[in-house]
Amino acid sequence: MSGRIRFAPALAVLLAAAGTSAHAASLEPFTADYQARYLGMQATGSMTLAALGGNRWKYSLDISNQLGSLSQSTVFEEHQGRLRPLSSSDRAAALMKKKNVDATYDWQTGQATWSGDVKPERRGPVKLQPGDMDALLINLAVTRDLADGKPLSYRMVDEGRVRQMQWEVVGKEAVTVDGASKQATKVVRRTDKREMYVWLVPGMPVPARVLQRENGIDTVDLTVKSVR
Repeated sequence: MSGRIRFAPALAVLLAAAGTSAHAASLEPFTADYQARYLGMQATGSMTLAALGGNRWKYSLDISNQLGSLSQSTVFEEHQGRLRPLSSSDRAAALMKKKNVDATYDWQTGQATWSGDVKPERRGPVKLQPGDMDALLINLAVTRDLADGKPLSYRMVDEGRVRQMQWEVVGKEAVTVDGASKQATKVVRRTDKREMYVWLVPGMPVPARVLQRENGIDTVDLTVKSVR
């Protein structure tokens, strides 16, 4: 995520076709506060899930410190047992650089398009398939699918590209949540230049920890402080 959280993150962290049916009716709003490191400095972070009404939800990630800020959000709905994105926004600012990207997922026409600071060849349209999600929304699916024992494999449609995202379980580790030690399952997604590690605790709707590494260097590290 060169400055961007890409949960399969973003982070994401931060959650596809086979992965979102069993608990679709159990979504509940939450706010998770994180201790973070971003761009090499201490930062604050938060993840939230808010009900918008009409079967629509907004899932958000925000990180900021003195050097920059990162804000991502996805508006999605529950449809036939699946979570599907309707729109998303991606905002990043660091030093003198800024990036703003907006996406629209039009399920009536079956197309996704992007606007803002995105290359012309990445603006779409991209043909949608049932189960497609954006990078941030996959974060929710990973958390729930692991609990259900389902394959952690997803089709991500993001910034004019389609990618198959595969996560693997690499072990268990103890993490501290609200001052208490919890046993977490550690999962990872690897690409040529990037590794994303996520620690998931049973019963928690968000990752207990998210670590993103690019070219062997830690770029984003989120550790949960509290969930409410």
